[in-house]
Amino acid sequence: MKKLLIIEDDRIIGSIYSKKFAVEGFNVEVAEDGQTGLERISGFRPDIVLLDLMLPKLNGLDILARVRAMPEFQRLPIIVFSNAYMSTVIDAAWKAGATTVLTKSNTSPKKLTETIHELLAQVEAVPPPAAPAPVPAPVAAAPAARDDDAFQAEQRRQFLTSIPQFNQGIRDLHQNFLKTEDRTAKIAAVGELYRHIHALTGSAGMVGADIIARISAAYEALLKEMHDKPGNINVSTTRTSTQTLFFISALLEKAAQLPHLTGFDPVVLAVDDEEISRRAVTFSIEKAGVRAVVCENGAAALEKARSTHFDLIVLDVDMPGMNGYEVCTKLRAQPNYKDTPVIFVTGLSDFQSRARSTLSGANDLIAKPFVFVELSVKVLSYLLKAQLAVQRVL
Repeated sequence: MKKLLIIEDDRIIGSIYSKKFAVEGFNVEVAEDGQTGLERISGFRPDIVLLDLMLPKLNGLDILARVRAMPEFQRLPIIVFSNAYMSTVIDAAWKAGATTVLTKSNTSPKKLTETIHELLAQVEAVPPPAAPAPVPAPVAAAPAARDDDAFQAEQRRQFLTSIPQFNQGIRDLHQNFLKTEDRTAKIAAVGELYRHIHALTGSAGMVGADIIARISAAYEALLKEMHDKPGNINVSTTRTSTQTLFFISALLEKAAQLPHLTGFDPVVLAVDDEEISRRAVTFSIEKAGVRAVVCENGAAALEKARSTHFDLIVLDVDMPGMNGYEVCTKLRAQPNYKDTPVIFVTGLSDFQSRARSTLSGANDLIAKPFVFVELSVKVLSYLLKAQLAVQRVL
């Protein structure tokens, strides 16, 4: 019987996968914090580990580094569960010795099952160095796809049943965050909301609710940034957090009717005359998994928009020749850009600038300097809303 250790602080996900793999013949243990997980690797001596990176007491990166420093566990397969928006952490996980990295937002039970069996088979096929070749022990065959489909269908039913209570819970947590004035308490409130959205990302990914999982993963990364760097808790990020929370809440209310995110390949036009700003905007757009096309000025942007259709436009305001307000007004005069989302990214963040951006037809505004993932969240939110509006879901 192969031993599987799941190090996961979300009790629901830990319990679900524990039961699933126990039924498949694994001896399964679950550790709900990093310190316990590290201790159980030595005590339980698992054949494979499923490791969440964001853990209390000891994070996943520290666990990886300490485990790989032990000679007896250098070949132990460790599957890391990550958030695709935390690319720096993912790179660090590979360097620390992760065997493979899966993102929670798009890992189905079938994918996880296949990965576990593939890694166990690889371990059996390669004997330890300088050891006589053993007779390979049989590795349990991966369960039929229909078993994983049935498992996912049952989890989806339970997920939908739990939505009303969970939805009210995250709304209450966000209200607490907004109302809290004390700095320390506000950071703690962001952390609590982050933990709930982190759980939602994993649950939605597991049951195939890919639209919810995708925006939840981005929002989770923004909340993590706000919690770990409290200086990023400002008017702009708070406003984006509120908008995103209500969008996710609306998605949860429609969860049973949401389609799968197929054919979603939007292209965003980013217009900024400053090279460093263009790079920052482009990085944020591409971090959202979206293609970006850049222009250096308003005239070039209008010309590009006439030859190529864009699903969203990010505009700087203060540009030579033709400013962002003028570009936006001219775009709105074109029938195919009448309803295209436009976001201003500008150093002008006062109320007058906000009012003028609205009058010129923009949908939203972010003030420079901005948190990269904040723009990622905002871009993704508007693109998903537009997609769902076309499909008459929201």
